[in-house]
Amino acid sequence: MATKILYAEDEERMRRLVRDFLSREGFSLIEVSNGEEALEAFKADDEIALVILDVMMPKRDGWETCKELRKLDHNVPIMMLTAKGEEYDELYGFGIGVDDYIHKPFSPLLLIARIKALLNRSMKKQAINQQEVWEKGGIRVEFFSNKVFIKGEVTELSPKEFAMLECFIENEGRVLTREYLLNRVWGFDYFGDTRTVDTHMNRLRMKLGAMENCIQTIRGKGYRFEVVEDKVY
Repeated sequence: MATKILYAEDEERMRRLVRDFLSREGFSLIEVSNGEEALEAFKADDEIALVILDVMMPKRDGWETCKELRKLDHNVPIMMLTAKGEEYDELYGFGIGVDDYIHKPFSPLLLIARIKALLNRSMKKQAINQQEVWEKGGIRVEFFSNKVFIKGEVTELSPKEFAMLECFIENEGRVLTREYLLNRVWGFDYFGDTRTVDTHMNRLRMKLGAMENCIQTIRGKGYRFEVVEDKVY
């Protein structure tokens, strides 16, 4: 069965261009012209594997559509197809759940490559979510019992700390903004600020002990979690 992709774009010319290239690659494209239609289409089809949103759309723009989609599904990959190139826009998008960006004008071959990379990352994330144990370097996480072991010793994490670690494992190697972590762990309806993330991050690092350096602070952007197998921590 062809992989289904939902594409929301109000320009018919752009939809036609994307349709032609995706169909050649064997994808099944569901096309809509605004954010409201995108939400309706997503709710009606549970086989959609990836969503592409234009930022500037009528009725509901890409940002608002992304926020609503994340309330429905935390894991479906979302790509923004936009003419905007400001760093602030990208950081904002990553904070509300955007997984990747393609800027207009774009190379169709690059679009296909990015789509395939997102789908591969999504499959990896699903595999992690389905497994009972994740182990790498000196960290062992037992999802079925919410237990974490650091170099063989159990460490007690709070529910929020465990959720943060789980989010890092799903996105190992990627930079996660404070806004993204706040939305994923505390939810989109939480009215606190990003200092909450920093407070819990400090506690999580302390509890990781010898493995605390697996969480790196990326100045001005957020945090990255990465475990190198043969590295001595």
